[in-house]
Amino acid sequence: MSILPLKPGVVIRYPYLWRRESEQGEDAGRKDRPACLAISLQRDDLTYLYLLPITSQHPAGDQTALEIPEMELRRIGLRTHKRGWIIVSEHNRDIFERSFYLDRVIEPLGAFSDAFLLKIQRTSLPFFKSAQARVARR
Repeated sequence: MSILPLKPGVVIRYPYLWRRESEQGEDAGRKDRPACLAISLQRDDLTYLYLLPITSQHPAGDQTALEIPEMELRRIGLRTHKRGWIIVSEHNRDIFERSFYLDRVIEPLGAFSDAFLLKIQRTSLPFFKSAQARVARR
């Protein structure tokens, strides 16, 4: 078990709210899914977490994703998945201290290697800068 703040690259279970669901008026993720903590920022005594969803479904045409190599799937505890993708074109931003979705103690599923995390961060950076990519959780 781990106490937050977790380091980037760690994968946790999180009720990820897809952008399309948010645009339809939903305010809660439909199910817990693996999500990667891509960035953690401290500001004004608050911890802002930027989470990217992981899925076993091939990405939709409007999504940008990285296919997760088999070794990385094992590192994050998804040994039963034949294929997996991390969606980098959208993310949930949650504030740890105010989150309804995160507990103070979290058991990570695993963590990506530093090399794959760097690839994730480089690919997702343009989307982090875009307000359209963010689904803010309250």
